[in-house]
Amino acid sequence: MLIGLFGGSFNPIHLGHLHLGQWLCQRGLVDELWFLVSPLNPFKQHATDLLDDTSRLRLARLAVEGKPHLQVSDFEMHLPRPSYMVHTLQQLRATYPQHQFALVIGSDNWLRFPQWKDSDEILRHHRILVYPRPGYELDATALPPGVRLVNTPLLDISSTQVRQAIAQGNYHGKGLPRAVWQEIRRQGYYGMGM
Repeated sequence: MLIGLFGGSFNPIHLGHLHLGQWLCQRGLVDELWFLVSPLNPFKQHATDLLDDTSRLRLARLAVEGKPHLQVSDFEMHLPRPSYMVHTLQQLRATYPQHQFALVIGSDNWLRFPQWKDSDEILRHHRILVYPRPGYELDATALPPGVRLVNTPLLDISSTQVRQAIAQGNYHGKGLPRAVWQEIRRQGYYGMGM
């Protein structure tokens, strides 16, 4: 089985994440997509508005309920921090030898992929599916073997926008799964009601 790994903070997970996962599965590019909730992204070590691991995992699990090909993984929560994708992939291969893993990243991350720890090692062992992000255009013909640009639909939403709008008090859940928005309101996440 080919598992697409979509790593991130998911702070919070939103409909753009879910639509991307469903699109990849529906087109047979992966059999399942795992949202790999990262405890500490090396590029975001100084984030001040990052919800705790348990809360972000709960929101992600609420988001995928009833979506059979989408899963949430806490695998990185059990690895040393900060979490480097090369180490995560090594451990996943050892833990799940029956699966193959393809990395799913945005074009913004692909452009800085050479800065990732042991990026050549990742390329040697895994396919990479790159989805477009506004402002980060790629030439599909210039990508190395094993790397594919997938023309997924773009939703104009980001976790940063959601957090900022909630903190400003002018957000009403558009772009979030209903269960996620309900949990954010119930818990008062992201400065809601403060």
